[in-house]
Parts: sequence; structure tokens; C-alpha cells
Amino acid sequence: MVSLSGFLVGALVGITGVGGASLMTPLMVLLFGIHPATAVGTDLLYAAITKMAGASVHHRNGHVRWRLVGALSLGSIPASAITLWLMSGVDRRSGHAVELLTTSLGIMLLVTAIILLFRDLLVRFELNWLKSHKTPSPRTIAIATFCLGLVLGTVVTLTSVGAGAIGVTVLLFLYPRAAVNEIVGSDIAHAIPLTLVGGLGYWMIGDVNWALLLSLLIGSIPGILLGSHAAPRMPERIIRLLLAFILVIVALKLIHS
Repeated sequence: MVSLSGFLVGALVGITGVGGASLMTPLMVLLFGIHPATAVGTDLLYAAITKMAGASVHHRNGHVRWRLVGALSLGSIPASAITLWLMSGVDRRSGHAVELLTTSLGIMLLVTAIILLFRDLLVRFELNWLKSHKTPSPRTIAIATFCLGLVLGTVVTLTSVGAGAIGVTVLLFLYPRAAVNEIVGSDIAHAIPLTLVGGLGYWMIGDVNWALLLSLLIGSIPGILLGSHAAPRMPERIIRLLLAFILVIVALKLIHS
């Protein structure tokens, strides 16, 4: 069942491009009863492994801005380490900790759903904004990128969600003249050290299920390949809207659980 779920999630990732954590982590929590901390830790390592292939392709095609990746990592890696240190000092099996993790995950899923629903509107807003505003200075953009890294390091380590949906959306605003492929490639490349640090940190504090991780990989890798191959022939917009609707229902379930 875990491998089959991984296959279905992988196929959706291949079709829509939405990060697997938006689907995989809540699936582990709600369907398989995995503890939220273990689900997050396992999914972070899963993400680190699966994103390596995507990042290598983008790198070979010249779609990774390594200075951008470095600026994000300056904020995200320390933020991830601090978040892990704080989590290691609390009883993650307590009711309060479980409520914090599930509520945080639900909020991040709502944010992801909103971005999926209004992505086209956000792009149009950005284009109109650029026509009437002066481009920020390189220093301002660098500081904003660092701050984005801080936010991503915290929320991704806490929930495993946000590196793709939030990261790409904000980076498109910060670097409007960069090609979309460069933004996506840089975001994927940055997600590798972030999720690897987060996943290894969860492993060190005892919240990674290796058997679950292997089952997910067995199912999801063929699913991603199949979904990516079928994507050009699928109604991506309809699937994206349906996925956003599902994420809203799952998010509300987690918040009120």
C-alpha cells in the first residue's frame, strides 16, 4: 500500500510539478497513522534522494544559478539546524507537539493550495508590478533571498512542505528577469542540502522510518517517470485545480484533528 501510494503521488508530481511532500507527508499521517515527526523526517530524506536526479538534469542544462542557491542556503541551513535543535529538546510524542506539527503542516498545505489556485493571477500581477516599479537593488534582492532561506529552512524542517511552492513563487518575484527553468532548477538544487540536513537531523533524533522510505522510493520513482512522460498529454490545469481542492480538504482535516 505504501509503494502504491508512492506511485500515485509520484505520478501527480510528474504531471503537476507540485512537491511530493505536499501529498506524501499528510498521506503518511492520515492514511497510515505515522507520527507527524517521523513522517516529516522520512519525507525529507525521500525528497533529498528524489531531487538529486532533477537537479543533475538542470545542472547539465545550465539551469542552476549557484550563487542564488548559496544565498538561499546561507539562511536555510542554519535555520534548519536551529529548528532541529529546538525539536530535539521537546517530547515530540506529547499531544502539544503533535498538535503543533499537524497544524503547521495543515497551514503549509493551505498556502500551497492557494498558490496552485491563483498561480496564473500571481504571474499577471508580477508582470503588471514590474511595469510600474523600479527594480530593487542587488543588495536588497540578496537580503530578501537570505530571508527567504531563513523562512524555508524553518517551515520545511518543521513540515517538509514549502520548498517548491513557496520558494519558486517568491523567487519569481525576486528574479523576474531570470528564466523560469533557472528559478526551478535553482530551487531544486537548493532543496537538496536543505532536505538532506533536515532528514539526517531527524534520523539523529530518532524520527526516520527507513523501511517506509524504501517502500516510498520503490513506488514513487516509476510514478514520477510515468507522470513526466504523460504530462504533455494531460489536462494539467484541471488536475492542478483538483489537487488544490484535495489539499484544502486535507489541510482542514489536519488543522482540526
